[in-house]
Amino acid sequence: MLFDTHAHLNDSQFNEDLEEVIERAQTEGVTHMVIVGFDRLTIERAMDLVEHYDFMYACVGWHPVDAIDMTDEDLTWIEDLASHPKVVAIGEMGLDYHWDKSPKDIQQEVFRRQIRLAKKVKLPIVIHNREATADIVEILKEEGAEEVGGIMHCFSGSPEVAKECVKMNFYISLGGPVTFKNAKKPKEVAEEIPLERLLIETDCPYLAPHPYRGKRNEPGYVRLVAEQIAEIKGLTFEEVAQATTQNAKKLFGIK
Repeated sequence: MLFDTHAHLNDSQFNEDLEEVIERAQTEGVTHMVIVGFDRLTIERAMDLVEHYDFMYACVGWHPVDAIDMTDEDLTWIEDLASHPKVVAIGEMGLDYHWDKSPKDIQQEVFRRQIRLAKKVKLPIVIHNREATADIVEILKEEGAEEVGGIMHCFSGSPEVAKECVKMNFYISLGGPVTFKNAKKPKEVAEEIPLERLLIETDCPYLAPHPYRGKRNEPGYVRLVAEQIAEIKGLTFEEVAQATTQNAKKLFGIK
């Protein structure tokens, strides 16, 4: 029983073989997935998927790289979608200082507006962070994001930052990088953060775990993430699979 808490099966890379990818995931024991939409096109596709597959749920929001493109109408649309029974979170949102498409001040404003929306609709948030940790933590605190909590998606920071986020009612989600031989920080996080605050994800089609690094990622590979965490923590695969699935269900309000 595995829960891939962050998948982009709405990506065009899956257009040709979506059914086969889903079948492989189910063979590997994946019983739940959250499909993340982060702009008009991917949100629409995510909603189509969750309407069609009963084991898929949606997270809808606006990506920081594209913050400059978000309109008031987009935010209203996301608010309307939040009432859909299969929408379980708002995001992915946050800050991305690696790419320069959207100025930092616009990213921060769009981030704040989505946190406020999530508090209004009472849904957890999913955080995208690239080279912006200090500003993200500050904004989460200033906006009272602890009220709804959420996920630090594909967390790549230090155990110290992870613990600070846990104190703010966030789960730490680990993906493919925790399996990389040279990935020191994710392994330290897996070791130091209690299992009851950990989640697993693929972020497919990106960040495929070892031994598929550099290839297209898919939900079935989340098993490799769970196996790596189990090895680091000295637990069984079943213990990690069960705990992370229960954590996700609790956060998303899934029975």
